[in-house]
Amino acid sequence: MRSPASVDEARWDSYTPIQLCYCLAMETRSTASSEPVPIPHPIGEELAALIAQRFGVLAEPMRIRLLDALRNGPLSVGELVEATGSSQQNVSKHLGILRGAGMVRRTKEGNRAMYEITDHSVFDLCEHVCGGIRRRLTELDVLLAPPSA
Repeated sequence: MRSPASVDEARWDSYTPIQLCYCLAMETRSTASSEPVPIPHPIGEELAALIAQRFGVLAEPMRIRLLDALRNGPLSVGELVEATGSSQQNVSKHLGILRGAGMVRRTKEGNRAMYEITDHSVFDLCEHVCGGIRRRLTELDVLLAPPSA
C-alpha cells in the first residue's frame, strides 16, 4: 500500500489509524486529487468507526438534499428552508450535524448565517452510489424482462 507523502515510510506501522486517515486527508486536500485514497487492510476498529460515522452523517436524506442545494454556492438558512420545503428547525439541526462533520461551514453576512460546502468529495461518493443503484436496476430489468420467443 502507498503511504501518504506526509508519513515517514520507516515509521508507517507506528501511526494510529486516525493519524493515517488525517495524513491521507491532508495529502488529498493539498493535491486536490479525486483519486481514491488507499486505506489499510484490514481496517482497524478506530478507522472503521470514523468511516461509519461519515456514512452515518450522509445516511439522512435531508442532509443529502441540503448538500445538493448548496452545490451551486452558499445559501442562508432561509434559502435552504425554501429549497427543501422543510422547517427552519429541521434545516438548522441537520446543518449543525453537517457542520460538525466538517462538510459545510457557516459564515456571517450581516445578520444572516450563510452555509457553504467545504468537502466536495461527498458528491463523488453520491455519484458512486448512484452508479451502483443504476447497475442494480439494470440487472433487475434484465431479470424482469419477458422471455424472448
